[in-house]
Amino acid sequence: MPAEVSSASPSSPALTERQEARRRRILHASAQLASRGGFDAVQMREVAESSQVALGTLYRYFPSKVHLLVATMQAQLEHMHGTLRKKPPQGATAAERVAETLMRAFRALQREPHLADAMVRALTFADRSVSPEVDQVSRQTTMIILDAMGLEDPTPQQLSAVRVIEHTWHSALITWLSGRASIAQVKIDIETVCRLIDLTAPEEPARRR
Repeated sequence: MPAEVSSASPSSPALTERQEARRRRILHASAQLASRGGFDAVQMREVAESSQVALGTLYRYFPSKVHLLVATMQAQLEHMHGTLRKKPPQGATAAERVAETLMRAFRALQREPHLADAMVRALTFADRSVSPEVDQVSRQTTMIILDAMGLEDPTPQQLSAVRVIEHTWHSALITWLSGRASIAQVKIDIETVCRLIDLTAPEEPARRR
């Protein structure tokens, strides 16, 4: 991290190869600036200059800094997901694998505290206009958790557990970034909430005697 690759929202028109390359440059510039100085360091004019696009073009891709930084978080999670797939978690149970996965993702963010703070602040500031980008962050986090669980067709109860785990993970990021929680406490909270996975696992049918 910072990652350089991201794709457009599924609901947006397909980008040409040139447009996608331009979008990647913008997201990379955003991540680089944020990693150096956090939320305040990401200025749209500087992003435009660093990514070699016109300021007006930048605003057509991302109407505000909040839009840009939430999209940057989605790109970072996508990059993490690819890394995690190359080296899957080794836990014996789904709960252990998800906890291991989320702590690995957390530690990746821990290595870039200014970037993590900028992205989380953007999520906090996001209003309804940023819903598509926020939804992408949520979908990416859900995919990471489901991959760790090894599930392709989760039940409604399992999806509910995944949402609670996702909320806890994001909350843990906020409390750690604000200095109100240690890494050890974050690990305990993540491991605790991941036990919901075991509680929502479908029961196996009773064997006939």
